[in-house]
Amino acid sequence: MIQGFKMKLYEGQEEEYRRRHNLLWPEMKDMLHEYGGKNYSIFFDKETYTLFGYIEIDDPDKWAQSAYTVINRKWWDYMADIMETNPDNSPVQKELDLVFHLD
Repeated sequence: MIQGFKMKLYEGQEEEYRRRHNLLWPEMKDMLHEYGGKNYSIFFDKETYTLFGYIEIDDPDKWAQSAYTVINRKWWDYMADIMETNPDNSPVQKELDLVFHLD
């Protein structure tokens, strides 16, 4: 299954966002794979500070459970100062509807 979503970065935080993702913790990478995530990409629109995510997942229910892992919560807390978040520090995220895909 393919999922697309968008999030919002605070102005001026693009380089810090890149830096943190370039140093993504090994245990975070392992968790993403363990819960069925692969081919994960995030794109940045510098005009709107919008992040567009793309990920392929094996099982939507299993993927949803990744939100409750300790490492994921730690990552959310780490990222909360540079992007829009909910009260639990999860990123404010809007799912996008897939309108076209070509393999």
